[in-house]
Amino acid sequence: MQAHRLLNRPMVEKTNQGVEVHPADVVKRHVVTWDGMAAEIVHATRRERMEFRFRGTRHLLVLCEQGVRSDGDTFVEGLPRSTLRDVTRKLTFVPAGRTYQEWHEPRVLTRIVYFYFDPASLPMPVEAAVASAPLAPRLLFEDATLSDTALKLRRLIETTGADSSPYFEALGTVLAHELVRLNSGTQRSDAPAKGGLAAWQQRVVTAYIEDHLAESISLATLAQLAGLSSYYFCRAFRQSLGLPPHRYHIARRVERAKHLLSNPALPVTQIAVDLGFHETSSFTATFRKFAGRTPTDFRRGLL
Repeated sequence: MQAHRLLNRPMVEKTNQGVEVHPADVVKRHVVTWDGMAAEIVHATRRERMEFRFRGTRHLLVLCEQGVRSDGDTFVEGLPRSTLRDVTRKLTFVPAGRTYQEWHEPRVLTRIVYFYFDPASLPMPVEAAVASAPLAPRLLFEDATLSDTALKLRRLIETTGADSSPYFEALGTVLAHELVRLNSGTQRSDAPAKGGLAAWQQRVVTAYIEDHLAESISLATLAQLAGLSSYYFCRAFRQSLGLPPHRYHIARRVERAKHLLSNPALPVTQIAVDLGFHETSSFTATFRKFAGRTPTDFRRGLL
């Protein structure tokens, strides 16, 4: 009875905030935002009763990466409550404007990833019949494609810095498309994009990357140059060049660095700055990852 009194408290719509957690000090939170989307990792620091609540102007996708409860329930407005105990790898989708409430008496330390989508930024379905249909709520469901993409984003948040923002954007775009496809009920195709980029598209895009190596290049900019949507551009680019756009960009930076390192008069720190790395340590780590040794060791090998 106490649990339902908590869940039935009046809710205030949060237009610019994430999921409310009570008590707030029982979890640690890490959020990353980019155009039209945000991702937030929430993990419990101790096994204590928790309550989660949300209602806002953004769509919410919930991935419970780890969650086993001895008691509790999950509610999304418009659907029956669920008292499922093991919610590990379960997904919940909450359309904008609907209420999401959940409480746990956890048996393990709960770990959840929240994804917030601006409705105006979601891709439009190709099918005319579903183009204007509202997104439907879904409660504690499974979808391997959504889960895998969501987990890739979570790992990226935890292991990389701001230099990976274009990759965030690429994975976020894929996640948004998969969410829309799920709602439309259309059959996914896991087949790679046939043919990849046309020759002219590849020339234009790679030339732009070479001319802007030291800058942060958005996925949308490259897709626009190729005349494709961001989703299909990602697939076609990888089909043609063997790497995602962001990784290709970094690889080209490293190749340019190798050329610059052949000039002993150029300090390593200057090369890092010239190629858009804000810190020498970031440049060194990236160079080692792609070249197998540090810039200094590489330079020594040239002497």
